Amino acid sequence: MFLLPALVVIIACNPEMEKAQRHKGEFPFSTEVSQLDEALKLLDSSLSLIKWRLKPSARTRLHMDVLALCTGMRPVIMVDYGGKMPELQERLCALLKLCQKESSIFQHLRVMIIEDMIYLVHIRGLAEHVQSSLNSEIQLLFVDLEQDPLKMISQPENNPLVMQFLSVQKLFAEIFLIDGMKSNCLSCPRTDGFLGIQ
Repeated sequence: MFLLPALVVIIACNPEMEKAQRHKGEFPFSTEVSQLDEALKLLDSSLSLIKWRLKPSARTRLHMDVLALCTGMRPVIMVDYGGKMPELQERLCALLKLCQKESSIFQHLRVMIIEDMIYLVHIRGLAEHVQSSLNSEIQLLFVDLEQDPLKMISQPENNPLVMQFLSVQKLFAEIFLIDGMKSNCLSCPRTDGFLGIQ
């Protein structure tokens, strides 16, 4: 099983890395209010073009999720609104395809499916997050959510959930590279496999 419901990982962020990226012009996220406003307008017009009628609450969540991805606040967001698989996958892929044709702000966004769960992913953001968490200079702290009260895992190397989490991280590190995704994963449709990215 892939999902790790009983585990929380705490990772320290690196503001110095962000400053250096911004200075070099390599920061893959948008923080310009006008650009983000245009992105939301494009998102709404694309929703109309593909005739995807979302409830107002679902539309608001989609707006917030896309903003969180495009600004670098989150590298991955689970989409649990707007329909069921496989229609949700088809609609999200169609929506992103239209948006990516019109604006570069959407260029790093992809749809990812893991065991019938669907996610919106910022591929550069996820790659950087995975790489920074694999960095030996950053200490990962694990919390066992099944304990009451919550308890830090003192020996993570002996915990099967932690080992599973680290193996998934390594898998993601092989797929989500900082300079882009592996070319054979850019458009792999989901069939009976574990991981599909579109």
